[in-house]
Amino acid sequence: MTILSPSFAAAEVELIYRSQVDVADRPIINTSADAFKVLLNAWDKNKIEFVEQFSILLLNDANHCLGYSCIHTGGISKCPVDFRIAFATALKANATSIIIAHNHPSGEVIPSASDLYVTQTFVDVGDIMTIPVKDHLIITPAKFYSLADQGVLR
Repeated sequence: MTILSPSFAAAEVELIYRSQVDVADRPIINTSADAFKVLLNAWDKNKIEFVEQFSILLLNDANHCLGYSCIHTGGISKCPVDFRIAFATALKANATSIIIAHNHPSGEVIPSASDLYVTQTFVDVGDIMTIPVKDHLIITPAKFYSLADQGVLR
């Protein structure tokens, strides 16, 4: 009889979803302005004009916002993002689509070439995972830029 040592033990992974918010209290995201309101309300006010952050809104089939998650905090002018963490978060929340967002501490909302690359990569990964990216918002405390509204998302 062979007994496995603890070094051969595998961790159990359990997938569950527990929401503390009643369905009727979840905001519905039908427009980029709706998403901006939710994002601005959730964003760390101490960081929005200080460092770049990358966040996601998690949506269900009825566009109810299941939650918000700050995926990464970067520096003054850039914020690398790990796509795996973003989509792992979406899977954990049982989201059927996402809206991605990041802030520009400079106050300008025009997307950079890097922003466009990140957007396209998110769209491609979302297509593969059947978790579509509905929009990418660049936000400041006073305004936002929606890549979907500008026709950048396909």
